Amino acid sequence: MIVVMGATGNVGRPLVRALAGAGERVTAVSRTAPDDLPDGVRHRAADLAEPETLRPVLEGADALFLLVAGPLLGDPFSLNPRDVLDVVKAAGVGRVVLMSSQGAGTRPAAHSHVHLRAFEDAVRESGLGWTILRPGGFDSNAFAWAEPVRAHRTAAAPFADVALPFVHPSDIADVAAVVLREDGHTGRVYELTGPAPLSPRERAQVLGDALGEAVTFVEQTREEARAQMAAFMPEPVVDGTLDILGEPTAAERRVSPDVEKVLGRPARSFAQWAADNAAAFR
Repeated sequence: MIVVMGATGNVGRPLVRALAGAGERVTAVSRTAPDDLPDGVRHRAADLAEPETLRPVLEGADALFLLVAGPLLGDPFSLNPRDVLDVVKAAGVGRVVLMSSQGAGTRPAAHSHVHLRAFEDAVRESGLGWTILRPGGFDSNAFAWAEPVRAHRTAAAPFADVALPFVHPSDIADVAAVVLREDGHTGRVYELTGPAPLSPRERAQVLGDALGEAVTFVEQTREEARAQMAAFMPEPVVDGTLDILGEPTAAERRVSPDVEKVLGRPARSFAQWAADNAAAFR
């Protein structure tokens, strides 16, 4: 059996579908039950902030997709990663796939990524079979534009012409499904990006192409973007994210071959994501 944490998210939802479609027994874990679980998938509620709630969820599990998100990312002292891994080991789980972040490799000392790096270290030292996924920015971050695009066909973001190779969340899910089910990935760290860097201005144009109507791009100041993002992200994560968006390192600009290496096909483009999700912007 495979346990998927964060089963209602942009990665967890397609991952559950991919695993169920491959005939795996799956337990989908989230605080609230999703309304579109595939047949045969069971749901269990648990909270990573309280590791003991994972014990009944992990009974009989062979593998775990471990996702650390939300407020836990903003407070490196709120949760000891080893407490989580102790529960995982005690349950007899043999394989852990941790969804980390590219920033845990490129900016390991940054407050926004130090907790993910601590989880990476704990997974490496756990004695379990492990694989670490480090995605860059998500194509689905463009959902933040959904309301203004629907209302008046505008999209706002900072750093208008700084290009990064954002990744389609379904590619992350597909990679996770492979490494959870197949041998040969133990001890590997995969950086997951899209096939080409695009700037926010270019992504707005691609989204307009998918809609068949022009989307006007408006460049925000860093302060304007920070105020908007702080409404739904911990402040240290906001600042770390803006640092990457505004002044990416060469490693953060790089297109990684790992999606194609694992899946045997090219990574999906932002144009594919926009076509897949155009209904949300109409």
